[in-house]
Amino acid sequence: MDIEITPIHMNTASMNLRSTKAYLVGSGIGSLAAAAFMIRDGGILGSSITIYEAMLTLGGSLDGGGNATDGYTMRGGRMLTTDNYECTWGLFDTIPSLTNADRSVRDDTVAFNEANIAHADARLVDANRHRLDVKSMGFSMADRVDLFKLVAADEAMLGDSRVTDWLSPEFFRTNFWFMWATTFAFQPWHSAVEFRRYLHRFILEFTRIETLAGVKRTVFNQYDSLVAPLVAWLRDAGVQFVTDCQVSDIALRLEDGEVIAEALSLIRSGKIETVPVADSDLVFFQNGSMTDASTYGSMTMAPAQLTKADSGGWALWEKLAAGRPEFGNPAAFTRSVPESLWESFTVTLHDSAFFDAMEDFTGDLAGTGGLVTFKDSNWLMSVVLAHQPHFANQPEDVQVFWGYALHPDRIGNFVVKSMSDCTGADILQELCGHLNFDRRVLASANCIPCRMPYITSMFMPRTVGDRPLPVPANSRNLAFVSQFVELPEDTVFTVEYSVRAAQTAVYQLLGIDKEIPPVLHHDQSNKVRLDALIKAFT
Repeated sequence: MDIEITPIHMNTASMNLRSTKAYLVGSGIGSLAAAAFMIRDGGILGSSITIYEAMLTLGGSLDGGGNATDGYTMRGGRMLTTDNYECTWGLFDTIPSLTNADRSVRDDTVAFNEANIAHADARLVDANRHRLDVKSMGFSMADRVDLFKLVAADEAMLGDSRVTDWLSPEFFRTNFWFMWATTFAFQPWHSAVEFRRYLHRFILEFTRIETLAGVKRTVFNQYDSLVAPLVAWLRDAGVQFVTDCQVSDIALRLEDGEVIAEALSLIRSGKIETVPVADSDLVFFQNGSMTDASTYGSMTMAPAQLTKADSGGWALWEKLAAGRPEFGNPAAFTRSVPESLWESFTVTLHDSAFFDAMEDFTGDLAGTGGLVTFKDSNWLMSVVLAHQPHFANQPEDVQVFWGYALHPDRIGNFVVKSMSDCTGADILQELCGHLNFDRRVLASANCIPCRMPYITSMFMPRTVGDRPLPVPANSRNLAFVSQFVELPEDTVFTVEYSVRAAQTAVYQLLGIDKEIPPVLHHDQSNKVRLDALIKAFT
C-alpha cells in the first residue's frame, strides 16, 4: 500500500496571505499543529485563523482535567520517544514552555527525562503476584519465523488481513505479545499492516520492550505539557477559538474537476449559522475521533455505554465521504465497537499508602517505571504511576495514577462483573485483588472510569482508500488532519501522526518549499537489525 503524496504547489507569491483565512474543524493536536505551521512557516496571520470545537475544552483526545476535590481525569496518554517523533519535536522546539519562558517545550521535556530515567522492573506480574523475568521474549522457532514473515511482507500483500492471520495462537501467549500489546494497545484482531508498521517504526523499542527505556514522558500530563503551551502560543498570535460550536456541514462544489469548500454550517446555542469560505481560504477538518462517545463514571456509577449514534461525532465525515471515495471510508473504522473498545481509569489519592506499596512492590520510583501489566487478568489490566505532580494544579499532598484494560467486556477475576459494568470502587477492588493489597491502601481513593468505544478504531483492518490523503488529489482548499488519514510509513495512535498530517496538509496547500522531517528509518540500520535479531532469540 505504498501511496505517493504529490505536493500541491500553490503560488504563494501571488497569494495575498494577509487576506487568506483558515477555518479548522476540531481542536485536537492536528488542528492546533496546523494552525502553528500556518503561522510559523506559511505566513498566515494568527488573527485570520479560527478553530471551532464542539466541546467546551480544547485539545481533543490529549485531555487532562479535574481537580483534587472532585478527582482528576485523563482518557489516556500517548507514548513519546526522542528517537522518533520528528515532526512533533520540530514543532515543540519552537513553542515556549509555560513554566520557563527561556526554554521550549522540547527543552523542558528533554531535561525532565534526563532527570527521571525510565527503566521498568515490574513489566509483567502473574496471578501469584510474582514479577516475571521478561528478558526473554518467549518465542518458539515457529513464532520467530512467522514474525519475520510478517515484518518482511509488503503492505499490498498484507491487505486488510488481521494480526491473527499471520501469527499462531501460541504467539499471543508470549511475553513479547503481552508487553507489546499493552504498550501500544494492540489486539490480535487488529490490522496486520498497522502491526507491521509499528514493528518497523519502533524497532528500537523491540530490543528494550521489557524496560520501556525508550519511552519518554512529559513533565505533566500531555494536556498541561503539550496542549496548554501550544494553545497559549496560538492565542498570543491572535488565533480565535470558538468552543461549544458544532460544525454540522461543509458545503462543497465541483469546479473543473476540483472540490472546493465554500461554506461552513455551524450550530451555536441551538441556531444554525453559515460562514462563507472564499476560494483562497483554507479548511482543515479533523475527520473521525478515537475518543468519540467516551463517557465517565464515578466511584458509585459505571460509565454510560454510548456509540456514534448517540454522539454524532462521525456524522460530518460520513456526510462528506458519501459518493466521494477520495474522502475515505469511515465505516471501516466504526463497524465493530467490541473490537475498538477499551476502558481507562484515573485515580486521585489523598495519602501516599498506595504509592508507597507500589514502589516497594515494583522496585521503581513513581515516574521511572513503566506500565505494570497483570498478565493473567481477565481484563488485561495495566497501571502506571507517573512522576508527581501529574497535573499543573495538583496539590503537594495529592497523588494521581492511571490505568486501563484491553478487555473490558470480560468478567473480572475478583469482581463478578465485566469492567464495562463496574463502578470506580469495583475497579479498585479488582486492582487490589491482583496486587494482594489490603483495600485500605486505597481508602482515600477516588477512581473515575472512562469508557471509549472507538479508542483503537484506527487500528481496525482497512484497505487502500479507506483513509483519505491529508489533501485529496482533487481538493483545492480542503484538508484532513487526524489519525484517520494516510501517511506512508508512519504509525497511528501517536501524537506524531497528527502533527505530521497537519504539517503535510499545510505545506501542500500553501506550497511551502521546505522539507517535512522524514520518518527516521532505524529499521534500515544493520546494527539495529542485528540487535533486534539477537533479542528475538533471547
